[in-house]
Amino acid sequence: MHGYGPMPQQPTTSRPSPATLTTVRVILVALTVLSCGLLGWAAMLRLAIVTRRPRDWFLLVVVVALNIGLFAFIMATPDDPDQMSDAAALFMMLWILGLLAGVITYYLYAEIRHYNTLGAPAPYGAPVHPAPPLPYQQQHLAPPQQHQRGHQDPRRHHV
Repeated sequence: MHGYGPMPQQPTTSRPSPATLTTVRVILVALTVLSCGLLGWAAMLRLAIVTRRPRDWFLLVVVVALNIGLFAFIMATPDDPDQMSDAAALFMMLWILGLLAGVITYYLYAEIRHYNTLGAPAPYGAPVHPAPPLPYQQQHLAPPQQHQRGHQDPRRHHV
C-alpha cells in the first residue's frame, strides 16, 4: 500500500513520433525496392519485433525462404541474357514483383494498423490516466400523448 502522494505510474509503451515512423517506413520500403526484394526480410523483421505476433514471425520465415529461393534461381540462370529463356525471365520477374508487392503492402498495412491501435500520442500536459466515466443518467421519457380532439371512441355511436 502506498502512502499519500501521487500513485506510481504504470510503465507505458512509448510511441515514436509520426516523423520517426514515416522515416523508418520510407527507408525500409526503399531498401526493399532498391534490392529487388532481396532485403525485404529487413522490413518483415522490424514488423515482427514491433508487433510480436506469431503470424508476423511466420511471414518473416516465409519471406526469408522466398528470398533464398530467388537468390538460388538467379544464381542458376545463365549470365548471358541471350541464353536465358523467356519463360525463365518472366518467372523471375513475376517472382520479384510478387515479393515486392507482398512485402511492401503487408509491412505498411500491419505497421500502420499496429500503431493506430496504440492510439495517438498524448499532448504535453495531458493526464496519463483517463478521467473516470460520469455516472449514467437515465432519461425520463414522457408517455406518449394521444390527441383527444378529432379522435372519438369508435364504440360510441351518435343517434
